[in-house]
Amino acid sequence: TASRLADAERRAQQIIEEAKGRANEEANKIVAAARDEAEQQTVRAREALREQGASSRDGVGWLDASVHEPPEFNEAWAAVLLLGPALKPLFAWALLRDEVAGVELALKQSLAAGRERLARLVSREVAALDSAQVRESAIESLAENLNDSLVAPLFWFALFGLPGAAAYRYANTADAMWGYRGLRHGQHWEWAGKWAARADDVLSWLPARVTAMLLAAANGGGVPLRSPGGLWAQARLTPSPNGGWPMAAMALAVGVRLGKPGAYQLNAAARAPRAADTLRALQLAARAAVGAVLAAALVLAGTAAGSLA
Repeated sequence: TASRLADAERRAQQIIEEAKGRANEEANKIVAAARDEAEQQTVRAREALREQGASSRDGVGWLDASVHEPPEFNEAWAAVLLLGPALKPLFAWALLRDEVAGVELALKQSLAAGRERLARLVSREVAALDSAQVRESAIESLAENLNDSLVAPLFWFALFGLPGAAAYRYANTADAMWGYRGLRHGQHWEWAGKWAARADDVLSWLPARVTAMLLAAANGGGVPLRSPGGLWAQARLTPSPNGGWPMAAMALAVGVRLGKPGAYQLNAAARAPRAADTLRALQLAARAAVGAVLAAALVLAGTAAGSLA
């Protein structure tokens, strides 16, 4: 028994490392694609400048020299150096991925260990959950928080820069801390949570639906959308106006049932999730994260090119 448990732990750790490796490979692809796109935008901007110079002067030699002369320090690089450290704390994708993988690893040890690890990830009561419900909760949290911790901050950063991403994360964090009815940690927080919950609902409305589409696209074949059991119908089964979208997309993409006991069930006709389904969910989330970063990079590159034109 001890040998089988050790083998299971090693296999689970191997699965986690493989998921991390795939996520890192996809992240490197994003960086390369963004770099190529930026170089292409620079070339187009230079060509536009040459054309403008040619129409207003007899030659372009003076312009070519100034365009090709390497600057000592570029404003774009300054922005990257300043925004990078400020933006990084607004994302929590790596932590989310590791925590969800950790729940599956803990379940290999025991149900009690899985519940204890899940309690770090969700606010619901975990003491009565069985192993399938622990996995359901972990996969649900992965899907919902993919929006909260990555897609939505990127969305608002692409539109309004660092202030947009920071404002979203502030509202989302305040909702997570205070947006509960009744007692939480021995105190009533509803009075403080109402404004945070409404702000989070508004700011998450579009990004949550974008996250659902990214997860559907990450599945390759997509997911059913407007059929009776499709995404449109499933997403409306949860009390949250936004959380149901990424969770329903994940349930349909992985082909499992997800739900909260006594509250709702998504893709209810499907089977309960197994260990392999957690890995599948992590893979889909990683692909969706790549798509989100790439889309944001393209929007930012297009905005920068437009400002130079």
